[in-house]
Amino acid sequence: MTKDNKLLSIIVAVYMNEGSLYNTYIELKGILENKLKKFRYEIIFVNDGSSDNSLKELISIKAIDPGIKIINFSRNFGQLYAILAGFEYAEGDLIINISADLQDPVEIINQMVNKWEEGYKIVACERSDREDNFISRITSKIFYGLIKINEPKMPIGGFDYFLLDKCVYKKIAESTQRNTFLQGDILWFGFEPFFIPYTRKKRLFGKSRWYFWKKVKYFIDGVIYTSYMPIRLMSFLGFAVSAIGFIYAVLIFIAWLINKTPFSGYAPIIMTILLVSGILMIMIGIVGEYLWRIYDEVRARPKYIIKDIF
Repeated sequence: MTKDNKLLSIIVAVYMNEGSLYNTYIELKGILENKLKKFRYEIIFVNDGSSDNSLKELISIKAIDPGIKIINFSRNFGQLYAILAGFEYAEGDLIINISADLQDPVEIINQMVNKWEEGYKIVACERSDREDNFISRITSKIFYGLIKINEPKMPIGGFDYFLLDKCVYKKIAESTQRNTFLQGDILWFGFEPFFIPYTRKKRLFGKSRWYFWKKVKYFIDGVIYTSYMPIRLMSFLGFAVSAIGFIYAVLIFIAWLINKTPFSGYAPIIMTILLVSGILMIMIGIVGEYLWRIYDEVRARPKYIIKDIF
């Protein structure tokens, strides 16, 4: 089956990427015009409320190439929603999501498209290694290792660089759900994914805005979104603590009957109270995470606000 005249959409989420955007555009343009000549293409840059000169840089690129699209958010809504906006406004038969900072090698695009031509609806680039610091590599493996418990198809290095067929990305764009875990959504469809291992490059321009608390939220979203494990763990922990408490009470009663006090003083009582109170606070926090997400769904606010479209 020929793929001639098919439209390929490239989505680039932009947040504080001043200095790297022109190079990103040149590399994308090169691979599209040299290796993928049989495809029509569009490049969609989604500016996620950057406060630097990213938007000016994008507008200057558009002056060179009127064919690119620029979607400009009214403020920062997050990378997830920038990607989803790209899904909504893309018109391609297939889309490729790539980072704006050249950490994802553009030469893999040709391999991804080849696999799509073979019939794969989902082609993702698995981070088998990354040129980041030791802490980033370890935390990434721990996070995706936990996600893999509930989503066996999730690669241990995760993936942000991917190709989706139109039948996949348009369904994701139609979803009204908030606080989603995009990688989990992609694998949920049931299409067999094809993974291409690669080494994620070191960031050459600027600094990462992927701060610690953003990583924590992403981790919580991933765990809660992909399974009921936190709720089930609460039930198991509650049962275990209750069982221990019951056994402990029986032992104390037996010791009282035979006039043998197992201990004296307040220390054991205080330790027990602190332990149980800590467990209860953790449980309330987990329930709060679920309730907050329900509240966010009920409010039904727009996922993002578009200020300008160029």
